Amino acid sequence: MENKRIKGIIEAVLFAFGEPVKLSQLAAACEATEFELQVVLAQMEADYESEDRGIRLIRLENAYQLVTKAEYYPNLITIASHPEKPRLTDVLMETLSIIAYKQPVTKSEIEKIRGVSSDHAVNRLVEYNLIQEVGRLDAPGRPILFGTTDEFLRRFGLESKSMLPEDDFEPELSEEDVEV
Repeated sequence: MENKRIKGIIEAVLFAFGEPVKLSQLAAACEATEFELQVVLAQMEADYESEDRGIRLIRLENAYQLVTKAEYYPNLITIASHPEKPRLTDVLMETLSIIAYKQPVTKSEIEKIRGVSSDHAVNRLVEYNLIQEVGRLDAPGRPILFGTTDEFLRRFGLESKSMLPEDDFEPELSEEDVEV
């Protein structure tokens, strides 16, 4: 296999994993021998060191990892010290409210209340660390139960879930108003 292609595969694997990857795993991903890979990795190490690049390739025992060059840490701190808070859209707030008041709750229960698919909203709330998996329902398929996190409490200035405002929602329509 061509060295350029092997370098591309190595970069993709190391970038995606973000942590050290064993030489044997890299060799399997590149469909190359460990010896062939060590030659390419040595070239890559030299390339990253000699060029004006923001990353380095390091070896940790028998594994490799892409890391940020130390001289760029001050630039990273600029962003890290002022992280952008995720913006909560109406859809996310609606989904988060359902989870906060009904927890522990499954995705299908959320979707039944909202009337639409909630995959994206639930995934985004997990990504923002506002909700988390709190268990599994003892039912067929063992669906995931979701609940709020400590980050949710911090973000909304609550000491505990019991501080949520009372849920005194009254439906505007009576059962007689709804066609069956």
